[in-house]
Amino acid sequence: MILHQIRVEQAIDRDARGRFVKELCIVRGGDSGDGVPLAMVRKRSAELGGTRGSVLLIHGYGQNRYAWHLPARSLSNYLAREGFDVFNLDLRGHGRSRHLGARRPTDVSEFVEQDVPWALEEVQKLAGPRPVFLVGHSLGGLVSYAAASIAEGAVGGVVTLGSPYHFTRGSLPLTLAGHVLLAVDRRMSFGHGALGLRAVGEVVRLARVLVESPVFPLPIRGFRPGSMEPVVLAQHMSLAMDSGSITVLRNMFLAAAEARQSGHRLGGLSGFVEGFEAADVPLLVIAGESDDLAPPASVEPAYRSSRSRDKTYRVFPQGHIDLIMGSRSTQTVWPLLTRWLGARAAH
Repeated sequence: MILHQIRVEQAIDRDARGRFVKELCIVRGGDSGDGVPLAMVRKRSAELGGTRGSVLLIHGYGQNRYAWHLPARSLSNYLAREGFDVFNLDLRGHGRSRHLGARRPTDVSEFVEQDVPWALEEVQKLAGPRPVFLVGHSLGGLVSYAAASIAEGAVGGVVTLGSPYHFTRGSLPLTLAGHVLLAVDRRMSFGHGALGLRAVGEVVRLARVLVESPVFPLPIRGFRPGSMEPVVLAQHMSLAMDSGSITVLRNMFLAAAEARQSGHRLGGLSGFVEGFEAADVPLLVIAGESDDLAPPASVEPAYRSSRSRDKTYRVFPQGHIDLIMGSRSTQTVWPLLTRWLGARAAH
């Protein structure tokens, strides 16, 4: 359902701007249409006569739709300018969906079995029955892998950026953090509350010079130092950082611990592994060689495990957040997305 529509002029990157048709869409899934309310922002070019294909953007853990769209730099606007019909989803418990009353998930499978299928159905109602391309960052990429396995032809392809198929692999700090979290969890319950990442974002924004310096005491930043202009980094930390489910994070670390014993994969979504790996859906897997949250060692297994006849794996010299919003990504990752999506939307 379209709640309202306006025409806007917004930034794409730096001085590049575009005119867009912007719509706020409300998704209500379930058999009777009374399910969890989810919010999507739809963008398409106001200067083109049609669109090349439909794209559904799925943000990562503890973030929201602003992960794809900042006032100074916007991948969603870039894709819209390039002719795509872009839908930017707030998963339940995040962003505008939380304000509408969509509670935090108790398990990440709720994103897969409800949020994404409901969003896909709404996208096809509004934009036509053509298959939809899923583009996911971090946990959003894992959700995309799993959702594609049950989408029954509604998905035209999957693109993931910094999505750790083997969570914590290749990162000693994350592995140690998981051991600590699980050891504490055995002695006391963390409950089902939220991990407030917005406060973390404010600390990073205010202490940017320290966080980006060589003397920063923590091994994990979430971005490559110097990869984003101060204004872009500040906007991301103020707008895109949200709150994440403690239960979901715990389950991901638990799944990673189990993986070291059993070869478990796909984060906390092990029930969807066989379906994803057997799915013959076009696949583009992108990793950042400086990504301290999803190193290439954790990302590449999705590419290697997939039996898709059309699959591509690329590594860029970026970190986790800047894989989308970095100054270099606008000249590398963004054009790759446009070429890849455009070639498959034309089929």
